[in-house]
Amino acid sequence: MKKRVTIQGVAGCFHDAAARNYFAGEDIETVPCDSFPQLFECLANDASLIGIVAIENTIAGALLQNHELLRLSNHTIIGEYKMRISHVLAALPGQTIDDLTEVNSHPIALMQCEQFLRRHPNLKMIEKFDTAGSAAEIADQNLLGHGAVCGEYAANLYGLDILEKGIETNKRNFTRFLILADPLMADELRPAPEQLNKASIMLTTPHTNGALSKVLTIFSFYDINLSKLQSMPIIGREWEYRFYVDFTFKSYVRYHQALDAVRPLINDLKILGEYKEYEYEI
Repeated sequence: MKKRVTIQGVAGCFHDAAARNYFAGEDIETVPCDSFPQLFECLANDASLIGIVAIENTIAGALLQNHELLRLSNHTIIGEYKMRISHVLAALPGQTIDDLTEVNSHPIALMQCEQFLRRHPNLKMIEKFDTAGSAAEIADQNLLGHGAVCGEYAANLYGLDILEKGIETNKRNFTRFLILADPLMADELRPAPEQLNKASIMLTTPHTNGALSKVLTIFSFYDINLSKLQSMPIIGREWEYRFYVDFTFKSYVRYHQALDAVRPLINDLKILGEYKEYEYEI
């Protein structure tokens, strides 16, 4: 049965590319959504859907909105994928950089490629809703003189010529994506239990001195490697925070023992997902 995966953006966007890379070799259908809230709404309305959601970027940092959307959803994390974000300059076939008068893309992509674009003063930077959408618009409307900053996958998908590759200023730009599923489907989609070595949780601590420090000390005692700690304010409770925690472990048993040990010290705990850490070479 073909997997259906919700993505934020249009066909050819980085979410689309990440989904196809994660499920490489499988026949998947991507379901485009205009926004992350719409993506989570689609997941809530159809338990058969799988979601892929960007959660953090090595340059822009954490996507806080998506942490909160994940907490409020009923879906669980079954995997992660880390992808290098590399931009190309693309245009209609036969066009050269000298033929272009403007370049279209998402404002973040334009910012990430600013040094390259500043070397071509003939290119006026025009902000658009989406990187892949910019490529699609140029192709659909046959826009001569327009270039798109987008991913290589998008340029190829929409039949554009790639004029320059790797135009981003910082070559170490990576985005981490989470793969989400309805709890009823999670067991059949996530790796085998013996492969699980990473978890994401949400917890809140009492508003007392050393509360978080005590929790982290227990995790250390059980050989839990903390890989990310993200705080967010709790609306309506001044100066109190909710913590999103990612950690890796070698022993699934020790990991659950650590959770049991910290429960008396915290107010709330939600396991957002247990999955296999994605390993890649930079």
